[in-house]
Amino acid sequence: MSLHGSIKWALNLAIIALFMFNAGGWLSWPFLQQIENLAYDARLRLLLPGGLDPRIVIVDIDERSLREEGQWPWSRDRLAMLVEQLFTRYQVAVLGFDVVFAEADNQDDLFQTLLAGPLGAEAAPRAMLETLRQELDPDRRFAAALSERPVVLGYFFDNQSAPGTQTRVGVLPVPVARMSDLPPGASATLRAASGYGANLPLLQTSALGGGFFNSPLVDSDGVFRRVPLLVRYEDGIYEHLALAVVRALLGQPPLEFVTATGYGSQEARLEALRLGGFQVPLDAEGAVQVPYRGRQGSFPYVAAADVLHGRADPKLLNGAVVLVGTTAAGLLDLRATPVQNVYPGVEVNANLIAGLLDQNFRVRPPYAAGVDMVQLLLVGLLGALAGSLAPLWALLLSMGTALALFGVNLELWQTQGLIVALAPPLVLLLSLYVLNSSYNVFIEARRERHITRLFGQYVPREIVAEMSRGQLQFSQEGESRAMTVLFSDIEGFTSISEQLEPRELSRLMQFYLTPLTRIIHEQRGTIDKYIGDAIMAFWGAPLADAEHGRHAVRAALEMVARLRAMEPELRARNWPLLRARIGINSGMMSVGNMGSEFRRSYTVLGDAVNLASRMEGTAKQYGVAIVMSEYTRALAPEIICRELDRVRVKGRSQPVTLYEPLGLAGELDDRQLAELSDYMAALTLFRAGEWLAAEQAFDRLLKRQPGTLLYELYWERAVALRAAPPEADWDGVFDLTTK
Repeated sequence: MSLHGSIKWALNLAIIALFMFNAGGWLSWPFLQQIENLAYDARLRLLLPGGLDPRIVIVDIDERSLREEGQWPWSRDRLAMLVEQLFTRYQVAVLGFDVVFAEADNQDDLFQTLLAGPLGAEAAPRAMLETLRQELDPDRRFAAALSERPVVLGYFFDNQSAPGTQTRVGVLPVPVARMSDLPPGASATLRAASGYGANLPLLQTSALGGGFFNSPLVDSDGVFRRVPLLVRYEDGIYEHLALAVVRALLGQPPLEFVTATGYGSQEARLEALRLGGFQVPLDAEGAVQVPYRGRQGSFPYVAAADVLHGRADPKLLNGAVVLVGTTAAGLLDLRATPVQNVYPGVEVNANLIAGLLDQNFRVRPPYAAGVDMVQLLLVGLLGALAGSLAPLWALLLSMGTALALFGVNLELWQTQGLIVALAPPLVLLLSLYVLNSSYNVFIEARRERHITRLFGQYVPREIVAEMSRGQLQFSQEGESRAMTVLFSDIEGFTSISEQLEPRELSRLMQFYLTPLTRIIHEQRGTIDKYIGDAIMAFWGAPLADAEHGRHAVRAALEMVARLRAMEPELRARNWPLLRARIGINSGMMSVGNMGSEFRRSYTVLGDAVNLASRMEGTAKQYGVAIVMSEYTRALAPEIICRELDRVRVKGRSQPVTLYEPLGLAGELDDRQLAELSDYMAALTLFRAGEWLAAEQAFDRLLKRQPGTLLYELYWERAVALRAAPPEADWDGVFDLTTK
């Protein structure tokens, strides 16, 4: 692995570790919790069951009821009538009050005034007043309406007051358990209250039970997502209004506490409540996630005034669980929830009751932190792996990981009821993708600048960009490689240069060299140098090229074709026509920065390079534009070639076969193919020593193509060898004596 790769992996692992520390509680990143809250809300809204639940009906102290019956608080007589109507006329199953009755009815003030006056000074009037006071006491009448009926009164806990200033109004119901009933570790996890605002003792003792209806677990963004089912106050453990209502519906079954140890601690912890044959999972603070059914209106609403005056639909209320609460804005029982910004608190409790009846709670299990850390590790490693891939594959892997994470999370949510963190791994994945993409862009830009400094003058920007994207290290140090080299020269350039003024000659050279250089670049070639009119280029360095021979041959063919296409413009400018001679050879070469301490250049050296230069010179002898060696021929088998000769170059003992590339099969017409076939037949006769037959065959070719130097060369050889045959061991190889 390269240094940059090691640095990138180290950065990836550091970010993964930071996210895991946050999941384990060793770091605190509030913004992640805020994003997780939004992700929770999105999942909740995505999978809301919707519809109307008729089992729970909300008797609403709404604006219309306040207009009809007067402002709140209503008299206890009116409330007693409401209770009696619900049970006698409408036969509800259970009644819960999402309001608190902490003060006595103010009707008692009248009797207090009378008793303090002249009537109270005499025994008989005073006794009569006391009797009337007892008979007409609205609180007693309300208490009588509550008595022996399944009615649950609501109250609230205060957990924010400073020591010594706690609210303690009214009387609390009997606690469902004592702290001593739970193991020390389990009871310590429950939220503790410091004060309360409860109902009058007369009312609370008359009711079947009581439950708190406020939630001390509002999230940092002010949204109600969780509600504690149990709160501890002093030595007692008290139940939520929704839990008290369900217990009243089920006949007051006792609560059983499910505790367990483990998950990194030896202390017991409260995990669930068991009542009436089913179990309610709790989180670490004895709370549950509110199983919202939908937006406001997921439960039937009936105006309290309609119940008082008998206008409500009996079918709606008969056998239902009823909650008395308020949606009137002036009574301030509206809350922010994941499903709606302004949501009645009484309907939050209705959702809790429905969740208890359906056992439909999603819980963050005690081992959730461990699951989060494993999830972060797996997602992080995949994100880090994506950083080592090409950009498209990195994007696809990151998107696939995110989709898989989302799918598994929804599956656990929907089928197992488990809440597993979604935002932290997604944020981690995004962070790693941004880090790796930015790092890659930075390193590639830096690498491209470095490679451009080294090779920008030799290779095109496209090749430089490709080199910078790769993982290989490039330098100009000398090394030996299998490569292909090309030499190109203008035929008769000396005479051309003598005909033109220097400035005109410079324009001609630019006109000639620019398109040919572009062709070499398009075929992935590297320009070695320009020597006057000559071009030297090679393939296979600095970027390795497995098809270096094929690319060089195609570049040569395109260069010749381009020169033909330039002829009309050359004539238009009154410039001489240009003919190129090209030599190509492949083999092992030394490539690198060569030269002296004063001047160096990135070039190729070696016997294979010299051979290519010699072949460019021989093109004139054969009258062809391109000459390539058998070594290059073997690397481009799809190119149709004409064998030119077998020669022994001065200074080399091994002969080499020379070829002229003609083009791809589809680029040659029938006439060219027929002529090539006749030529190869004549060459075969020549190589077989059948001099007369060869002479006649080449003579026929010359008649078809007069002035063809190659045919004249072999015709002359055949004539000479027929007159003076060679030795018996003649191998058909001719010695090249000129460069």
